[in-house]
Amino acid sequence: MPFHLYFNGEIAPLESTVFKSNDLGVLRGYGMFDYFRTYNGIPFCWDDYWQRFENSARLLKLPLPVNQEEAAKILADLHALSGEAEVAFRFVLTGGYAPDSVHVVEPNFLIRTEALPQDNPAGLLKGIKVLPYSYVRDLPEIKTTNYVHMVLMADELKKQGAADLLFHKDGEVSELTRSNFFIFRGDTLITSDNNILNGITRKVVLELAAEHFNVEVRPLAYAELETADEAFTTSSTKWVMPIVQIGDNPVGDGKAGKRTLLLQDLFKKLVADWGK
Repeated sequence: MPFHLYFNGEIAPLESTVFKSNDLGVLRGYGMFDYFRTYNGIPFCWDDYWQRFENSARLLKLPLPVNQEEAAKILADLHALSGEAEVAFRFVLTGGYAPDSVHVVEPNFLIRTEALPQDNPAGLLKGIKVLPYSYVRDLPEIKTTNYVHMVLMADELKKQGAADLLFHKDGEVSELTRSNFFIFRGDTLITSDNNILNGITRKVVLELAAEHFNVEVRPLAYAELETADEAFTTSSTKWVMPIVQIGDNPVGDGKAGKRTLLLQDLFKKLVADWGK
């Protein structure tokens, strides 16, 4: 069965055209989104994702057209229509149609049901390379639709065999374009709490790590990368992905670290049992 979307109260096939050209998301880049998936047919950490989406809408001064209960019903309907055991959901909230191209009148709300992204088993085992990039996202606590720098650097990433950009500025590391960043120094796990999106996978991994390692959530200096034994990133699609090279420099011995792989295994077990 085909995937569908929900747009302002109506469900339609995924390929449907829904936005008009005077939407503030198109004209001014005024929009936000979120992305998550199911495990065992159940949305992962639904309460956390909804809370983040709700908070982002509040910070952008966009009223939400549905509440959490209504959104959950829409998700269930879209999932059922897909005929798939597991799906991904993409929420998009824009400033809506603006006659004067500036002021919000009524937001547009879209939910897309999507196929799950392809797994990267090689990356999970061997790790990935990232490129350091001097930049801090505007309004980093909001998952806005602005991914200009990722798109601008897409060809360079491909050229250098890198998977993503590692944002840093003024001597501090923040995050990757679509995921959070961690390092291990010995048995101490360190991740930034400054200029980041508060990732839901990040939150879960920090909870798992607290039972096995010392955890420091604090500003992370760029200079600390030189002494890191391991590094990894977390997201809905990457899970716990080892980072083995930053620019021209290997992390530790240049291989996926044992501590990172332990957290990876713990996360795999958690999602395998999700909802059971």
